[in-house]
Amino acid sequence: MSLSERLAQVEKNQRLLQEEIQRVRQEAKSLEEENRRLREQLYLERDGADQQATADGSGIRQNAQENLKKLHDEGFHICHLFFGRERNGECLFCRSFLGD
Repeated sequence: MSLSERLAQVEKNQRLLQEEIQRVRQEAKSLEEENRRLREQLYLERDGADQQATADGSGIRQNAQENLKKLHDEGFHICHLFFGRERNGECLFCRSFLGD
């Protein structure tokens, strides 16, 4: 195999890899958007159920605090910087919000 043939093969492989990377990026973006949409839907449903359960307005703040604590215990950020993202270890902003 000559040098020019090998170079052509490398260029072809590079093009295929770039196309695959582009496809994976597009799929990741689509999945992130779907994840965001589903989280919003879940939060709206939870919020609606909480508001219906406390229709007279009492206990909404307590329910909100309990929901945030539950999210934090499940491993998600509750701070304004990374809200809803998965936590890796402890976050000082989240801990300060909980008052710990």
